[in-house]
Amino acid sequence: MLSAKLTPGAVPRLERPGPLRERVYEALLELITTRALQPGQHLVESELAGHLGVSRQPVREALQRLNTEGWVDLRPAQGAFVHEPTEEEADQLLSVRTLLEAEAARLAAANSGTAGIAALEELCARGERAVADDDVDQAVAANAAFHAKVMELAGNVVLAELAAQVDRRVRWYYTPVARQRGKDSWTEHRQLIAAISARDEQRATAVMKAHTEHTRTTYHQRERG
Repeated sequence: MLSAKLTPGAVPRLERPGPLRERVYEALLELITTRALQPGQHLVESELAGHLGVSRQPVREALQRLNTEGWVDLRPAQGAFVHEPTEEEADQLLSVRTLLEAEAARLAAANSGTAGIAALEELCARGERAVADDDVDQAVAANAAFHAKVMELAGNVVLAELAAQVDRRVRWYYTPVARQRGKDSWTEHRQLIAAISARDEQRATAVMKAHTEHTRTTYHQRERG
């Protein structure tokens, strides 16, 4: 049951001002992305509505939208379930991510200044602290922020828009392997910062490719259960 999965206070009540339908959608998507709602988990409209403090109607509309986008599976006579990604889906998504991130790293090396490097250093330090504290949620958040910053420093709007389309799914796939990647991930981030700081486009590209491929490989080799 949903109530057994989500601890009291884990799901904040939604503020009434603003488009409620959109807020419910965003709340549910965040819970799925962070795996507070696990792949394969049954989603009961009444329980979700109770946790979010809303009626069932916006929840139903959000589930339908999430179904269209591939986050939720609506099964006849059974209800809604969090989508369980196949290995092929993950592989395709993470392969595309490698292409986008590698180009972002190259452009960041070409364009970044001291302020950008300092921002990456701070985000890296945040991630290293999260790993030391065994705080998976913070490690995932710091990882997403680090990669988003590299994309920002690349300075290519079209590339950033494409990356934004896969960002949440990347977080979804990264969460179950964040602890396994651990220190290695942040060591690779440090190597990337060094390449960007040196304005070495070729090295930055190579480091990012290797980094994202390590994540893809780890996902496929992850411990289950």
